[in-house]
Amino acid sequence: CTEPQKLFNIANELLHTEEAYVKRLHLLDQVFCTKLSEAGISSEVITGIFSNISSIYCFHGQFLLPELKTRITQEWSVNPRLGDILQKLAPFLKMYGEYVKNFDRAMDIVNTCMQRSSPFKDVVQNIQKQEVCGNLTLQHHMLEPVQRIPRYELLLKDYLKKLPEESPDRKDAEKSLELISTAANHSNAAIRKMEKMHKLLEVYERLGGEEDIVNPANELIKEGHIQKLSAKNGTAQDRYLFLFNSMVLYCVPKLRLIGQKFSVREKMDIAGLQVQEIAKQNVAHTFSITGKKRSLELQARTEEEKREWIHVIQATIEKHKQNSETFRAFNSSFSQEEEHLPDSSIASTSSVESMPGADGGGALGGSDSSRKSSKSKRDKEKQACKSCSESFNSITKRRHHCKQCGAVICAKCSEFKPLADNSRHNRVCKECFLQLPASPCSPGVEAVGEQKKRLAAEKQSILTAENSLFSSYLQFLEKGKTWYKMWVTIPKSEPLVLYLQGSSQDGRSPRPIPLPGYEVSLPGSGEKFEMKHVFKLCQSHQTLYFSAEDEELQMKWMEVLTKAAKGETEDSAEGLSNP
Repeated sequence: CTEPQKLFNIANELLHTEEAYVKRLHLLDQVFCTKLSEAGISSEVITGIFSNISSIYCFHGQFLLPELKTRITQEWSVNPRLGDILQKLAPFLKMYGEYVKNFDRAMDIVNTCMQRSSPFKDVVQNIQKQEVCGNLTLQHHMLEPVQRIPRYELLLKDYLKKLPEESPDRKDAEKSLELISTAANHSNAAIRKMEKMHKLLEVYERLGGEEDIVNPANELIKEGHIQKLSAKNGTAQDRYLFLFNSMVLYCVPKLRLIGQKFSVREKMDIAGLQVQEIAKQNVAHTFSITGKKRSLELQARTEEEKREWIHVIQATIEKHKQNSETFRAFNSSFSQEEEHLPDSSIASTSSVESMPGADGGGALGGSDSSRKSSKSKRDKEKQACKSCSESFNSITKRRHHCKQCGAVICAKCSEFKPLADNSRHNRVCKECFLQLPASPCSPGVEAVGEQKKRLAAEKQSILTAENSLFSSYLQFLEKGKTWYKMWVTIPKSEPLVLYLQGSSQDGRSPRPIPLPGYEVSLPGSGEKFEMKHVFKLCQSHQTLYFSAEDEELQMKWMEVLTKAAKGETEDSAEGLSNP
């Protein structure tokens, strides 16, 4: 093949895989999702499983696939490019971020519903029997959107390798790869978690559901047949070991004609476990594992197998010790930080005790109850972000501390800023970020700030009224009760993306909102606002409210947004002019 032919082959592969992908999205959104809804499954469960799959399906089916098809089948001979189209994918990667973040929770809901809900199980199994499913489970099809972004990345890398340096598409293709690679990292992490969960589910089934091991914190490290030496007469008995990062399951094989199953005889925690080689007369390849309650003498088939078991178990024990020590050290420093928080109620109880004329016994009793209440208050505050009030978890919503005021916050509600006592960029809450001046002792901070402002100004020029399909000032509300005045625009260059721009003085980048899949409506009867002419955008867990100056502007915005949400780009602003 010539180089141009190779580039066309890559483009053709992208088109064919995109067509197959859209069929999978149709299966998830229009078949699984619709049939479950018709069967009376609650909207909360369906949203918890499928997240924003409707938006993803709408974007690919009505926007990206048609554009790829036109370019590759009709225009390639005169305009052989991919980078400019894939670069338009960038604002929509946020949709994938939401889907990937929800993926673990979605798997948990599916597994729970398959076990506890007969209507849910019947619908899913009936669909899985159909030819369109290709003998794959719902969980396998749900993994498709997670896997799609890494596949774009691989195709783009291959495309760039064969693209001449002087090609007019190189700049766009490189920019597309940079944006897609960032999103691919998150998807790859979710894929690894999914593979790990599949292994745990497999073991769970082989154990007959005896042990509740399907947990994101669990990791299967090694498994295999082993001989157990009887303490009475030294005879060897066939056994099976499952080694996890936190425990060892010592099992007995069950007699079955099809598929090996096991019964758990002993569960031994890795904490406090010991493994060592032992020498026994007339018996080779032996070692022992000793837990808090029981000791087992085991025999491997070969010397190499014995060494491998000892090495892997010892390494797991060491890693568990290191993790425990790190956790204890973190907890210790965490407690010390809390003691020095400015609003610590412990200091106030001390001052009560030292007040002149205070009764000793009463003060002591008051101190104890006050400490208990302050501890429960702090425990409650540690479980959720101070700013957005969303609960923390160990995977997608990690806990952080503001280095200025000590508040417990999530990554989304924090910024980085140099503080006066060091030149590093420290994590602070958004309130402190706005109040703190830039530190003069931090080299390059001003230059970075200027660069950000310049990039924001460049983006802002694209969002001006003359470059937009439709734009105006609107009042905006997302969470809480405070409305903010925003410049809201849909650019001509990105007709399916809504941009929100705050005050020009803050130098922040406009916020992009991919519109496909959103529902545009008026507030419900139970939603009361002081502002007039309110309308809203809804998608899965997110609701955005807007308030226009008058009813005419409200209706115009609702018309434009409804078309964009359906993926309609042509004549979306026909007959409309910017106010």
